[in-house]
Amino acid sequence: MNLPTTLTILRIFLVPFLVVVLLAPPSKWADSPFFGVASPAPRELLGVIIFLVASISDWLDGYLARRRNQVTTLGTLLDPIADKLLTSGAFISLVEMGLAPAWMVVIIVGREFVVSGLRSILAVQGFAMPASAWGKLKTLSQVVAIILLILTRSLDRWGRYGYLGVLALWISMLLALISASQYVVSFLRVASRLTDAPARGRTDVDSP
Repeated sequence: MNLPTTLTILRIFLVPFLVVVLLAPPSKWADSPFFGVASPAPRELLGVIIFLVASISDWLDGYLARRRNQVTTLGTLLDPIADKLLTSGAFISLVEMGLAPAWMVVIIVGREFVVSGLRSILAVQGFAMPASAWGKLKTLSQVVAIILLILTRSLDRWGRYGYLGVLALWISMLLALISASQYVVSFLRVASRLTDAPARGRTDVDSP
């Protein structure tokens, strides 16, 4: 097992720790500011640290895999699973904490399953659906939204800025819908070419 795959597996193992930190029973120690009013509570601070470490590992494993030429089938399969577990676990925990609207999270998480399903269908046919610019923006917006939502109570203490988390979630949801529509259009385009290829006797279905 190479280093990129190890980082991916580490990200999967960090998910339950993040959920436990966020959903552990309330306590004065966990939910009170750590270094005074101007600092986040230990629960928030630890949650943000775990989530940031996992998010950085997401970028790092892909970078190392390409740099070291260590792209493997196992890593390719595990990476999207780790990503979905991390974001879904964080968002669902935030819904349980009352910090994120459930209907928005359902749309965001549902989008991930839809796109993953479309990618799997094309993968069976030997086609890859690479991440688009909108998809990358969506991922970045999710990281920002989750961090701000975890820090909601601290942001309110600092000056009633708690609304920033939900605002970032709105942006993330809109980007998720835009990127999903782009993936659906790409899927339908490739699927139609695959369907027409046998009838026309074409073998160049993967060309523009």
